Amino acid sequence: MDRRSLFSLGIATATLAATGEAAHAEPADLARSLPGGFTNGYAQVNGVRLHYVTGGRGEPLVLLPGWPQTWWEFRKIMPALAAKYRVIAVDLRGMGGSGKPQGGYDKKTMARDIYELIRSLGYPRAHIAGHDIGAMVAFSFAANHPDATRTVTLMDVAHPDESLFQIPLLPNPAPPVHVWWFAFNQLRGLPEQVLAGRFRPMVDWLMDNLLITKSGVTDYDRDLYARAYSQPDAIRAGNAWYQAFYQDIEDRKGYGPVAAPMLGLGSEFNYDYLAYLLPASGTDVRVQKIAGSGHFLAEEQPKAVTDALTAFLTGR
Repeated sequence: MDRRSLFSLGIATATLAATGEAAHAEPADLARSLPGGFTNGYAQVNGVRLHYVTGGRGEPLVLLPGWPQTWWEFRKIMPALAAKYRVIAVDLRGMGGSGKPQGGYDKKTMARDIYELIRSLGYPRAHIAGHDIGAMVAFSFAANHPDATRTVTLMDVAHPDESLFQIPLLPNPAPPVHVWWFAFNQLRGLPEQVLAGRFRPMVDWLMDNLLITKSGVTDYDRDLYARAYSQPDAIRAGNAWYQAFYQDIEDRKGYGPVAAPMLGLGSEFNYDYLAYLLPASGTDVRVQKIAGSGHFLAEEQPKAVTDALTAFLTGR
């Protein structure tokens, strides 16, 4: 994102906060707060209602966010990308303004959601980029819908595979971050009781421990994310993405190398992991480190992410 776009976004966010709208921001208001003429919409696809924010012109570029965030995590990179692409940032099944059904949280079904959304918007093919849970869905999209995939970008996370079974309860030596929430989110019923109406401490812990560039996610942003997950059905749905890992692992066994060009963007925490894993996952793969970034790449280092993504999309 250029300096002018960042300045405009900062003014818009500050205005929402100063007027008290940060506590009650509507999806349409958040979309309009981005420079570049973004709007939000809804689509009924694959048995679920999906919320998305879109703007720009050109080939479609779909952005898929992760836990515990919403489409808002891409706010800093969307205006610059919209100069060349039709950007479509989606709340996944179970997230934010999208529906929260009882089932369908395996990544193959969630990829089908995105495939049908793209078709409903009139596009036969799209670039797909995802972060965290969204990266898992992006990989599944490329594996299951190759004819609809122009390129696929995975930000800091790969698709679930059997290596998840090797995560120890007590790592030795201790890693920079232990992913304890993978196990916590497997629990059924308890997280809703513990976190309903009290999700802000969870957001704060994750941001405090997974950010390197601390200013990348502000108090305003944390509050938006906390409200998005504070209701019991939102907690249940977000946990269901993790509870579906067993099915995801089985599905992954049947996927061959992805044929679409693939880019992996890794944080200071996960670059080595992606550099080791991804080359065997596709036929045309490149992996790049986003220096100075923790897990939340697009928020911590938006210019570096925008530059890497644009270079990949235009130079493939």
